[in-house]
Amino acid sequence: MALTRVRNLWERGYRLGSALRRPLVLAECVPGGTTTAQAVLQGLGLPVEDLVSAEQGGEAMTTVAVLDYGAGNVRSAVRAVAAAGAEVTLTADRDVINDSDGLLVPGVGAFSAVMAGLDNVGGVDLIRARHEQGRPLLGICVGLQVFFSRGEEHGVKTDGIGLWPGAVTGLEAPVIPHMGWSKVSAPADSAMFAGVGDERFYFVHSYAATEPPPNATVTTARHGSDFIAAVEDGTTWAAQFHPEKSAEAGARLLRNWLASFAAGSSPGGGSGSIGSTPTGTLSS
Repeated sequence: MALTRVRNLWERGYRLGSALRRPLVLAECVPGGTTTAQAVLQGLGLPVEDLVSAEQGGEAMTTVAVLDYGAGNVRSAVRAVAAAGAEVTLTADRDVINDSDGLLVPGVGAFSAVMAGLDNVGGVDLIRARHEQGRPLLGICVGLQVFFSRGEEHGVKTDGIGLWPGAVTGLEAPVIPHMGWSKVSAPADSAMFAGVGDERFYFVHSYAATEPPPNATVTTARHGSDFIAAVEDGTTWAAQFHPEKSAEAGARLLRNWLASFAAGSSPGGGSGSIGSTPTGTLSS
């Protein structure tokens, strides 16, 4: 475990160091701290010049687990969160996930396939527990969709994780899928969209949720009709678009997510705000 974590830290820190503009912080990341890290890197023949202890670096590194349940094309999400300033591990290991500051749930493909993959690795219970415990959680694309009660695709209804009521159904639009850059309508008090409320984000989807979760801050977008683009429910955040593919706007959003860890919760918990539609299903 120590060797793997140190190698991951080294690869991220040295390849993305100029973007992070911060030293590698290791004392809190591996047993034995910097001494162990240096020994492992030397054994691997990797450089150690920039390694510092947490005391020297001034802070422990934020850790994020990206849930590995067999979803494809998740490496871009791993790289994007790492570039935002976190130590990232792609894993389904319960202990690693529970020890991580944040959990990111990626999602591509069919609602039913994502739910099957999550069931196979015990991901549903992990996600529910983290939501109930008020620990940072982020769902992306179908990762947002499965947070709702059910998905309806091709006439098939599949139970979701059920963090929020409501169904994910087909978009009502002349062109399907919705693929490309779209503006979002974010409430003024959104922590997720701080600094990027007027930006465009990259969407790829044919299905969406339209019923705002109660007591949450909901951001909308429009493709044919309005749909839910993002949700902030306390420490549980979710985005229908792909932050990792949304250039600097997406990078800022991920930094906002990491910054929210220290705050404990976003303004979304209990605010009940949503663009200009406070309750019910979004208007057409």
